[in-house]
Amino acid sequence: MRPLSPLSHLILFNLLCGSLSSSCPQNCSCISVSAIFCVQQYLIYMPRGLPSSTKNLYVFQNNINTLQQQDFVELSELVMLDLSQNALSEIPDRVFSPLSSLLNLDLSSNRITQISKDSFTGLVNLERLYLYSNLIQSIHPAAFEGLENLLELKLQGNKISVLPALRLPGLLHLDLSYNSIPPLRPEDLQTPHLESLKIAGLKLTSLDEELLRSLANLHVLDVSQNLLVEIQPTLKAMGGLRNLNLTGNPLGSLKQEDFQNMVNLLELDLSNLYLQGFPEGFFNFFPKLEKLTAAENPFNCLCPLAWFPVWLKDSNVELLRMEETRCHFPLINSGKVLAKLEHKDFGCPTTTIELTSAGTSSTTSKPTNSTTPLGTTHAIPPAPPSEMPSVDIDSFPLSQTTALPRRIIEDSEEEDIMCPPTICLNGGTCIFDSNGVVCLCPPSMSGLYCEIKKEVLLPPPSPRVSIETIATVQPNTISSLHITSTSISLDLHRYIHTRPHIRGIRLTYRNLSGPDQRPLQLNVPPSYPEYTLRGLQPNSTYSVCASPLGEQVHVSVSACLEARTAGIPPSSHEPSVDRTEPSSSLIPIVVAVAVVMIAAIVATVVVTRRRRKSKAPVDMDLHETSPLELEGVKTSPENGLTHPKQPDITPCPSLIQNSLEYEAPLIQGQCPANNNVACTKPLYV
Repeated sequence: MRPLSPLSHLILFNLLCGSLSSSCPQNCSCISVSAIFCVQQYLIYMPRGLPSSTKNLYVFQNNINTLQQQDFVELSELVMLDLSQNALSEIPDRVFSPLSSLLNLDLSSNRITQISKDSFTGLVNLERLYLYSNLIQSIHPAAFEGLENLLELKLQGNKISVLPALRLPGLLHLDLSYNSIPPLRPEDLQTPHLESLKIAGLKLTSLDEELLRSLANLHVLDVSQNLLVEIQPTLKAMGGLRNLNLTGNPLGSLKQEDFQNMVNLLELDLSNLYLQGFPEGFFNFFPKLEKLTAAENPFNCLCPLAWFPVWLKDSNVELLRMEETRCHFPLINSGKVLAKLEHKDFGCPTTTIELTSAGTSSTTSKPTNSTTPLGTTHAIPPAPPSEMPSVDIDSFPLSQTTALPRRIIEDSEEEDIMCPPTICLNGGTCIFDSNGVVCLCPPSMSGLYCEIKKEVLLPPPSPRVSIETIATVQPNTISSLHITSTSISLDLHRYIHTRPHIRGIRLTYRNLSGPDQRPLQLNVPPSYPEYTLRGLQPNSTYSVCASPLGEQVHVSVSACLEARTAGIPPSSHEPSVDRTEPSSSLIPIVVAVAVVMIAAIVATVVVTRRRRKSKAPVDMDLHETSPLELEGVKTSPENGLTHPKQPDITPCPSLIQNSLEYEAPLIQGQCPANNNVACTKPLYV
């Protein structure tokens, strides 16, 4: 048989397209014999003249507002019907009864308000039913009867207040999120083979223990955006979970014992839980973990969290929403992507090995300056003598003192050694101990950096109020603990205690004494009952207000105070000098310097004059014009002698060459005269 030529192929293609176009309804596209697309055609009614062989019909994004049974009479082979994003307000009874072969029905994003008893009658083979994003308020208790083969039911994003009992033995996937239904009970879900349950945004404060036990085959559980404050015991024991979403619940801190049985997790979402970090080794409970989401958490990127980026790279776990997983504290790391930080960026103390005569010792030096902005230092106020442990400076290991000159260490009794700022959390005080950096924690906190909250009762509000506090402290307000020239430490215990469900605190402060009084805002987690505002102007009055995060600021929910920062104290290391009058100790020095300068000037003048006199005979011997002629001295024509008008003595330079007042003459041992007269005798006119 001869192969078809290209012309023959073209003829067959045109014939096929012609046959398809002849049977394709108006305003629709027929990709194949069994798939018809009538999309975005502004249709008000279902298209007419559809081929009976149609299996997949897509009529989404139109304006269809009503359905009739005759629309589907000739579509007995239809398996897929997409009517999403239309204007349907109701589902007429038995309208889908001709579609006995239908497997997938999508009615999402319409305006349906209720589901009646016979809305889905005849759909005996239906497997997937999508009703999400409608306005459904009520569902008849028998609406889903007869759907024995239903595998997936999506009802999220409606206004359902009462959920009928779902007796669907074959159901695998159920989504009831963002409705107004009450907490589910075991009789509400008679679905023994359910694998995926999504109940997000239902305002649940707990999960029914019996319901969780009945769902032994559950692999996916989404309880995000609820009000769960703890992981319940039955949930802890669900070792078959593959996907767990806890986003947006006020769980506080994560406990390792809550997750130790979830060894089969593949995906874990811990977003928006106000987490400041993870316990080291927390993710070792999930050896099969593939995807992790931890976005929108105020992470403290300090040394206790330095292990996380390293683990993330070594384990090959994919961090979803990486750009939204950023640091909140300290200031130098604020806004940085957590996964992109290196170990040195967390400010961990460095451990060094020293070889000494006594053996090998390991010491810990203070953290690097990675947690401090370049050029800025913050002094930690020293603790009272009764609270400060004794520190022997000479007992510091060499690795801790190499960065500090010996002179500075010896003078440490007068100057406080600076601790790295923000190294101690939750109001802890940083000091230098023989082991390096040590944090003195308040009674309610523990841990290396005061990062662990003890399970103790909340202490009564601190009676300490700075003498600089101007506003009177009332109930349910904030107060100040300590004020320096550049910082104000706030006590938020009482404010947090009166609002147990607060998700965060918005601190608003502004300088009332400066020209720029624009307010500045900070968001503080509720786990910070003490917080310090830094970088303030000295000798200034500040207004500080606290309000619940995420709520509209109102007088009844906000608390304010006014506090004045201290002035800058004079340095104790500079001598006090009264600059209004000259020091009496400087007068003798000034007089002595003046006498020496005058004596030097007089000596210079005398030496200069005597030099000129000593050079005069030399000038005559060279037969040059002598300066003495200008003063009335004339030269004798007989022998060239110079005769002054008045008696004068011309000493021989050779006799006085050793005088201290003269330099050595150019010609020594001879007289500059030529008249055979002894040079020691005076010459008279």
